[in-house]
Amino acid sequence: MFARSLALTLAAALAAGSATVAHEGASDVAPDRQAWLEVCEDWDEWDKPAPPYRIHANTYYVGTCGIAAILVVGGDGLILLDSGTEPGSKVVSDNIAALGYDIADVKAMLVSHEHFDHVGGMARLQQLSGATIYAGQGASPVIRSGKADPRDPQAGMHEPMQPVPGSVRSVKGGESGMIAGVVFTPTTTPGHTIGALSWHWSSCDAVSCISIVYADSLSPVSRDDYRYSDHPALVAEYRAGLARLAALDCDVLLTPHPSASEMVKRMSGGAPWTNPDGCKNYSGAIGLRLDRRLAEEERAVDDR
Repeated sequence: MFARSLALTLAAALAAGSATVAHEGASDVAPDRQAWLEVCEDWDEWDKPAPPYRIHANTYYVGTCGIAAILVVGGDGLILLDSGTEPGSKVVSDNIAALGYDIADVKAMLVSHEHFDHVGGMARLQQLSGATIYAGQGASPVIRSGKADPRDPQAGMHEPMQPVPGSVRSVKGGESGMIAGVVFTPTTTPGHTIGALSWHWSSCDAVSCISIVYADSLSPVSRDDYRYSDHPALVAEYRAGLARLAALDCDVLLTPHPSASEMVKRMSGGAPWTNPDGCKNYSGAIGLRLDRRLAEEERAVDDR
């Protein structure tokens, strides 16, 4: 079971903190973030190769310039959040190797949301690793079939993905569980898609632990004929998810599109890398975008 009792989860968190201080067999020093900045730009190309770098302690960025993938090193194996596109997943596996780790040691792959730019490479990486995929209840059928959910605001905009034939497990928001020695908590944050999750965990070094949140893409982007106004239940859950995200303990904010959390600006010193208000600010900005989108839809009706 992914879910754990509160007592077991707290005990596991302590165990994970101690287990991930040292990473024997891999490079102790990740490539400098400056190397990433020298290659990547804001809102860069999705499949453009980027060097990996250490985010904090046991947590690494292994994605491309334009699409994030996050590697977490646990005491019992590796955990990968998102895969990028199918071509981009080659960059991800190469970056894992560049850090001194083996893709075969990836025990779990966690899904943010079910669009090809973030999970199109899951089938390839699962074939290489044999890892179990953990996805939101609305995302799991899409991962298994490769076909978009017709309720998705972007349904019909993208070609089908490669179906994932291996193990795909559905998880509920709020169900904390330990995977490969690290406790992860998913938070339900739909709106951009039906099955979207944001993931929260602690990253510990020899001095301290910080809270990292991989907050999902939450932009109200859709195909031309889709109206959020026609789906009040989704809008209500959209807003509820934003409130849940804003309330998380959030020292470091990461997002599937790096520029959505100002990665270039933060890495270059233009904004704090660690900011306990990061999730709250991100949630608030998305809430304003949703308000503008709904207002635009109302004006479009009035103009008919």
